[in-house]
Amino acid sequence: MSQAGDPDWFDPAELLAAVGQAVIATRPDGTVVFWNAGAERLYGWTAQEAYGVNIGELTVPVVSAEVAADIMAALRKGVPWSGGFPVRRKDGTVFPALVTDSGIYRDGELVGIIGISANLGTALRPLLERSTDAAITVRADAVITYASPAVGPLFGWDDNAIIGSSIVPLVHAEDRDALADFLTQVTRQPGAYAPLELRLRRADETWAWAEAGLTNMLDDPVVRGVVCNLHLSVARLARDRAEERVAQLQQALDTRVIIEQAKGFLAGRDGVPPDAGFERLRRYAREHGEPLREVAARLVDGAITLPPDE
Repeated sequence: MSQAGDPDWFDPAELLAAVGQAVIATRPDGTVVFWNAGAERLYGWTAQEAYGVNIGELTVPVVSAEVAADIMAALRKGVPWSGGFPVRRKDGTVFPALVTDSGIYRDGELVGIIGISANLGTALRPLLERSTDAAITVRADAVITYASPAVGPLFGWDDNAIIGSSIVPLVHAEDRDALADFLTQVTRQPGAYAPLELRLRRADETWAWAEAGLTNMLDDPVVRGVVCNLHLSVARLARDRAEERVAQLQQALDTRVIIEQAKGFLAGRDGVPPDAGFERLRRYAREHGEPLREVAARLVDGAITLPPDE
């Protein structure tokens, strides 16, 4: 009976096929020569569909082309590459993957590449998620490589849909330069920084003030990006609510003033007591379906003439 260590005891291809993670082997030009069941589950393509096809056509979206070039450069130097970047499923959706690529060499020449990949979200969520904050990771070029589910409740974003896209269109035009400067500073000088306050576009096209705390994790082999923790700005919310309250009070005051002017107008012209004048204004507003303030303003301006009481 064969035992472990005996080359006849197992078939290496069977072992790779049984691995739970996605295992993909390609030629140096990217042509797929091996695609296990884990790859079928993760990417949606069957092995029969993947064989002979360039890996770039199957899993690598345009936003990851630069990363793919970095991987090949490392492998040609004999160095394995590991990190996270956006990949594409058969149905076109993009998700963050944690990938480890190693070269297969013969006589010092790269003859093949074997890669093991898994959904990066599974690895990052315990690291990046907080109870109320949204967490995203971006590359130095501002492309989003991961988004936590909390971006949905806070901003209405689909965490899977924004992966692979730039964060720039989600930022108010007036705040983009500040974000770019902040990103540049963080990528050049890792460390702790005070949060940046900026406006982010919600899914319903409204704007939300948020505080963005950035952490440089470009050298982390898993993250390879800048972690951005986002939460709604409490200071801005309080300020906006205070301004809204002031505006409401000012509108109420303006309405009161114009109504008092209209009551005085009726008193001077028709000799109508203030309370009776107010009732005449209100009756006209109800009958014509107009706001009381507009009726009062139009009366004072001479645009309407209220009929006398019967």
